[in-house]
Amino acid sequence: VQLQASGGGLVQAGGSLRLSCVASGTTLSINAIGWYRQAPGKQREFVARISSGDSTIYADSVKGRFTISRENAKDTVYLQMNSLKPEDTAVYYCKAVVDDPYGNEYDYWGQGTQVTVSS
Repeated sequence: VQLQASGGGLVQAGGSLRLSCVASGTTLSINAIGWYRQAPGKQREFVARISSGDSTIYADSVKGRFTISRENAKDTVYLQMNSLKPEDTAVYYCKAVVDDPYGNEYDYWGQGTQVTVSS
């Protein structure tokens, strides 16, 4: 499984961005895709996740502002980010959780996309 993240950029506080994560390879084995972010000097943190059954979960810091969704026909997961704050500035990564036929889980990471929110 390969992941390609895109959609980052520079936006003013209160603005919006939509990130995309396109999966390729054995995408049928993907159990869930999540978004994570890492700000300078900080550890990578969970942002949102969507399962193959379309259940979603969000970090408290982004609830009500971010929405994760998927478009199966395009093997793409989106992260719609509204009401952006300067503290949302980070490199955003997508991660796929993949099951193998033996019940093992593996993580696959995409490259990051930079989101910068100016005050």
